[in-house]
Amino acid sequence: MAGWTFADVWEEIAAVAPDRPAQIQGERVISWGRFDRRANAVAAHLVAAGLGHQSKVAAFLYNAPEYLETYYAAFKAGLAPVNTNYRYEPEELFYLFDNADAEAIVFHAGFAPKLDAIRARLPKVKAWLAVAEPGATIPDWATDYESVAAPGADRFVAPWGRSGDDLLLLYTGGTTGMPKGVMWRQDDLFQVLGAGGNVAAGIPPFETVADAGTRAVTGKAGDIVLPAPTVLIAACPLMHGTAQFGSFGAMTGGGTIACLPSRRFDAIELWNEVERLRANSVSIVGMAFAAPMLEALEANPGRWDLGCVVRLGSSGTVWSFENKQGLLKHLPEGCVIFDSLGSSEAVGLGGSQSVRGVEAGTAQFMVGPNAAVFTEDGRRVEPGSGERGMVAVGGNIPVGYYKDPEKSAKTFKVYEGRRWSLPGDFAEVNADGTMKLLGRGSQVINTGGEKVFPEEVEEALKLHPDVRDAVVVGIPDARFGEKICAVVDVKDGAAPTLADFTAHLKGRLADYKAPRALVLAPVVRAPNGKVDYKGVRAQALEALGVKG
Repeated sequence: MAGWTFADVWEEIAAVAPDRPAQIQGERVISWGRFDRRANAVAAHLVAAGLGHQSKVAAFLYNAPEYLETYYAAFKAGLAPVNTNYRYEPEELFYLFDNADAEAIVFHAGFAPKLDAIRARLPKVKAWLAVAEPGATIPDWATDYESVAAPGADRFVAPWGRSGDDLLLLYTGGTTGMPKGVMWRQDDLFQVLGAGGNVAAGIPPFETVADAGTRAVTGKAGDIVLPAPTVLIAACPLMHGTAQFGSFGAMTGGGTIACLPSRRFDAIELWNEVERLRANSVSIVGMAFAAPMLEALEANPGRWDLGCVVRLGSSGTVWSFENKQGLLKHLPEGCVIFDSLGSSEAVGLGGSQSVRGVEAGTAQFMVGPNAAVFTEDGRRVEPGSGERGMVAVGGNIPVGYYKDPEKSAKTFKVYEGRRWSLPGDFAEVNADGTMKLLGRGSQVINTGGEKVFPEEVEEALKLHPDVRDAVVVGIPDARFGEKICAVVDVKDGAAPTLADFTAHLKGRLADYKAPRALVLAPVVRAPNGKVDYKGVRAQALEALGVKG
């Protein structure tokens, strides 16, 4: 079948398993049938408000059932959903909504003051839907989301129908510049997420939409007995591709998506919810989540029954070998930690799987079936050559960046007669074909002519026993142009010095990669768990009294 859309598949699941939980947050449980009818009503409301084919619908929401419900409604109506960073301030929001040509904004009511400050400058917006929350009032210029969704409606298809060419816009974090809207065709995204199957597990993709219903009811794909439906806790923000795309995959298998009750990540709450819901999968973003998760387990041995957990998944940032080792000691035998190398522009670059006793090293990834490493002049890097190149993925990849042909041309290139996405990550290819990730080219520090990838130094610093988290940035230096500064979050009571870290790194890294300046402070990270290098650099400059 050509032209897959998520709405078609999810509607099939809702029809055959209407009573199965689709969305959970705390005591709220929304069945697949109810989820479907609520999304129908929201879709109809948006089209009635004047939105047309591929009009953009921005989700300015914390994690909640309404997030994926908004996306489902957009998919049903042939509209294009747009993620929104909920920590943005008014001018950042204006840039995103204006750049995306947003015609509808679904938001938590507490964000109303920020939106009120810019809404007069957003004349394209035809529909404002406010999701109620304690302590916030729904403004008179917005419609109460629940009043639209709660009555529900029968299946909705807009006059223009649905197509696999319909888009989803995933805006990047903007930590190295203004956010960019990555345009994913639904069919490409559906295919890259497995098309209802799992090649590694021997589960074939769907051949027809009806397969989604058959598998949801029978628990089989032909003669293959499928694992139990996924109960996925989206611990990281749904505005980030890791949780969002992971949720799409779980829902395509007829699974359940759970959001944590609180808005700030709390590892104790996460493990409580895993046990309460018997969740078998958890979606996080690297060390920002994994470090406190391990600390909670170490501080509370045996507190939780975690025998249900079969998978921890992460993407978008480096996850250390030592942390994986620690977590797996507390999780059931056979539980898999899956560390995915990918980005908004490139899903499926590579991955590493760790199980107890066989943990994958930090930044070591198996190259995906459609991935390669190319030099800047388009030559493929040979395994074991020691040559550095840019990681690329082909196959089902985005169309480009929304309204930005120049950036699209820099990221999406044709090598060897096919189109590739090169998001900017550099790597070496080991002799065994595995990939050693070096880091994002835009973050490379040039110190005295030597190129230093921050991630390499960061991971070596994190091996120090006093370190909880570490980020490395370049700051101005009169002699070398830039010098390496480490911003380190240390464990309670610890006070390591720059000399301590220099000694720790000796023998691990070349001397020129050792930090020449140190700031002890919590690391600035974006809400999606990724490092905010721009924010960390500003933090370091201020702490050291250095002008940028």
